[in-house]
Amino acid sequence: MSNRRHILIPDTQVKPGVPLDHIKATGNLIVDMQPDVVVMIGDWWDMPSLNSYEKPGSKYFHDKTYRDDIESGLTAMEHLLSPLWNHQSRSRKNRKRRYNPRLVFTLGNHEYRIDRAIHDDPRLEGTISTEDFQLKKLGWEVYRFLDIVKIDNILYSHYFVNPDSLKKNPIGGTIENKLQKIGHSFSQGHQQIYQFGMRHDGLGTPKIGLVWGTFYAHDEEYLGPQGNARFNGVMVKNEVRDGFYCPMPLSMEYLLADYL
Repeated sequence: MSNRRHILIPDTQVKPGVPLDHIKATGNLIVDMQPDVVVMIGDWWDMPSLNSYEKPGSKYFHDKTYRDDIESGLTAMEHLLSPLWNHQSRSRKNRKRRYNPRLVFTLGNHEYRIDRAIHDDPRLEGTISTEDFQLKKLGWEVYRFLDIVKIDNILYSHYFVNPDSLKKNPIGGTIENKLQKIGHSFSQGHQQIYQFGMRHDGLGTPKIGLVWGTFYAHDEEYLGPQGNARFNGVMVKNEVRDGFYCPMPLSMEYLLADYL
């Protein structure tokens, strides 16, 4: 099997009014590096209008609407995919081979806010839906929240559930702890941290773990000054084969400087 390339896009938490230049830059990066697979790990949409942690009727909701939330994410998605669409259009015009990467989207807990809202208020059935994201129409393979997709023997999901937790909470702790519990090469988002690690099984086969859940230029108010100190970027995985890859993390600053 020839070596392949993946690009992982961590949580973007798009909502109305946030900067999108880093997403435009990532679209240019994809065309330049032409990965075989692009994985968006979930929480592309923030969906603040469906925030269940705030009390209904509070000041928090005065300027937030479902439609604005959806449209902001769609605008960002157009920024990401427009360079690819333009490249494909030029290839067709010039009768060249069309670059067509596999696009994989694993829904996150913020996208899941829609399903949770419908569960809590069945009257919303038929008025809101994850179909509003239009992901399949835009060319993405879509996987439900907490579904696991295996690509080149790497497990992708928004996060992985602790099998020993009765409440099925996310696996926490160090990257070594996650690798031990998952027992497989994996990549996830969700947590506002960057963790990377490698273990080898008894046959010497490497298992690589990656946790990276931050790729947004705005600060999240609930995290506070210290919580907003984070590493933003995307992960380029080179030489992907059977769960192994050579990692090339690219910071947001690098993307804005070289690809905008």
